[in-house]
Amino acid sequence: MISKKLAIAAAFVLLSAGASASMAFAQDVTPPADQAAAPADPAAMPATAPDAANPNAMTAAPDAAAPAAAEPAAAPAPAAAPAAGEGGNPYGLYALWANGDFVIRGVIILLALMSIGTWYIFFMKYFEQAKMLSHSKIVDKKFWASANLNEGIETLPKGSVFRAVAESGVTASSGQGTGLVNLNDWIGMALTRQVEDANARLQGGVAFLASVGSTAPFVGLFGTVWGIYHALIAIGLAGQASIDKVAGPVGEALIATAIGLGAAVPAVLLYNFLVRRNRVVLEKIRGFASDLQTYLITRAK
Repeated sequence: MISKKLAIAAAFVLLSAGASASMAFAQDVTPPADQAAAPADPAAMPATAPDAANPNAMTAAPDAAAPAAAEPAAAPAPAAAPAAGEGGNPYGLYALWANGDFVIRGVIILLALMSIGTWYIFFMKYFEQAKMLSHSKIVDKKFWASANLNEGIETLPKGSVFRAVAESGVTASSGQGTGLVNLNDWIGMALTRQVEDANARLQGGVAFLASVGSTAPFVGLFGTVWGIYHALIAIGLAGQASIDKVAGPVGEALIATAIGLGAAVPAVLLYNFLVRRNRVVLEKIRGFASDLQTYLITRAK
């Protein structure tokens, strides 16, 4: 009987030991719920939970990470751009002069001289015409109001075209050198020579404006063609045919044409203006010569 009870007690102890071993194994295999909810990155826990033993750890960590965040990744170096000229424009007049050869520079200098010559001649002829027009007013107010011809000549300024015409008419009316020529024709020829001299004086320099107006655009076009030719050669050697590589040099070469037009257009307009005023002045001189011839012939009779 006692041996049976001992056998039952031994079996119970064995079952209890097996159950305890199973529970211990289950605890080792299955992690706790709070460990399962922990972040996957173990490196994140020190950042949120400062070390109790080191109170400066929390402030030291951000300070150490700050320089790394403040320094962004180095950007790739930009492509080399052409040297910018005045005003920050890499393709302008300054760049055209700096990068151009002797042909481009010669074209620019020639066009600049054409433009300067145009404006110089215009102002010179304009003031010359204005002086002649003022002398014509003296003729109307004082010359014909004088008591005699010699007194009327003295009212005209020295060097005036009208005075030269009057003196020539007086000399011709004296009959010197007439010979077989009629006095009327002789006086007429003398006055005509003075009128033609005045016309040549008025026309002097005006032809330059016409030449500039007709040739300056072609000089500028030659500079443009030359510049485009060298720009295309440079692009071909560089092996870059993008729009920014083509448009810049070609547009820079077109500046020569713009300069040519800038010299030609004012020259044409100023030429037409001077020619129109020359006609007005010449008509006044011719009218004075015709009236003087009539006066001299009448006085001779």
